[in-house]
Amino acid sequence: MSFDVNSLEAHWMPFTANRDFKSNPRMVVKSEGMYMWDYKGGQIIDGSSALFCTPAGHARREIAEAVYNQMLNNDYTPHFQLGHPGSFELAERVCRLLPDDFNHVFFTNSGSESVDTAIKVILAYHRARGEAQRTRLVSRERAYHGVNMGGVSLAGMIKNRETFGLTLPNISMIRHTWTEQQRFAKGQPLTGGEMAMDLERIAENLGGNTLAAVFIEPVAGSTGTLVPPVGYLEKVREICDNHGLLLVFDEVITGFGRMGTPFATYKFNVKPDIITMAKALTNGSIPMGGVAVTDEIYNTINDASPINAIEFFHGYTYSAHPAACAAGIASQKIYQEESLFEQAASMESYFLDAIWSLEDHPMVADIRGIGMMAGVEVHPGATPGARGMEMQKAMFWNGLHIKWTGDNAIIAPAFIAERKHIDEIVNKFRKTLDQLK
Repeated sequence: MSFDVNSLEAHWMPFTANRDFKSNPRMVVKSEGMYMWDYKGGQIIDGSSALFCTPAGHARREIAEAVYNQMLNNDYTPHFQLGHPGSFELAERVCRLLPDDFNHVFFTNSGSESVDTAIKVILAYHRARGEAQRTRLVSRERAYHGVNMGGVSLAGMIKNRETFGLTLPNISMIRHTWTEQQRFAKGQPLTGGEMAMDLERIAENLGGNTLAAVFIEPVAGSTGTLVPPVGYLEKVREICDNHGLLLVFDEVITGFGRMGTPFATYKFNVKPDIITMAKALTNGSIPMGGVAVTDEIYNTINDASPINAIEFFHGYTYSAHPAACAAGIASQKIYQEESLFEQAASMESYFLDAIWSLEDHPMVADIRGIGMMAGVEVHPGATPGARGMEMQKAMFWNGLHIKWTGDNAIIAPAFIAERKHIDEIVNKFRKTLDQLK
């Protein structure tokens, strides 16, 4: 296939400057382990686990074979009033990674669907409890919760919502936690924890008994890795308990080992009521997401309906698709058998030290990070985001893939990364900075 503008025009690409891309396409034709290859034969180290979703590395044969065998055996089962064994096995495996009273998972096809599903779970739960007045949701500035209309309504990144005026009502925003005093703070910042009181003020102003839930990314990922200050998540949990609203951790990025723990709830020792997930659930191989809930939420919703009635009127055609479940099971086996979460934890210090070595570069405005995840913010160019776009394109041809949002790079390598891979990522990052300064 030729890769000229005309041959590429049929595909309207997501989150992409389509006209710019098609004038000089960055096409990946192969991936394996820590690397991808472009159509010109260049080798690219993957510094962001694709979109934070391939912690076991690319092209894992175990996953491909599991999907192949599943497709030959049972390619599709409609999950409305029918089932197949794989979904129950995968749900059980996921629940083993969660806090004790998280024993139920509703499967979706993406993180965006997981967030919208969580919204429905929240509203159904409060209705079943006789508190249907709890319809207000709280999110944060600079938050990213997917691109379906529920997630867009919760979005705290203006470009993700300004074009789409039709969003959900009754959404309140609290501040993000980044402040000037936190520049180049490694791990959890020591300042900013008091901003959790924004939630208390909303409860006092709107009535705590009208609030349904607050959505929080334990580490705000897509906005450039905003790490929660010391005490912040603990205070949010306390306020939720005081006013009877649910705490949702959006762990689409932080789930499955990114923090060096199975989920970020363990890293920060704060337990939510609902956890959304996706991405690394299947090592990025097949689209899949999930919503994990506590026994209290699951039983409350189910017990509100007759025994022979549908309890929760929600689902997707491809919920718990057999091939996706096979990919998920195979991925969970790899994580366990290769101790990849533990490997991520052991690499954290080296990884963060390596990223912080970029602190001296004049183009670097800030660095933030925890676990196997870091954000490097560069000083803006002529317009906000222009330099980040330029950096992402230049990095690709320098042999490095990094996900950029505006002028923020999000570095999140696979857990199979060795020290030499971390060094290669940082060296190619610095090379690109030097070229564009």
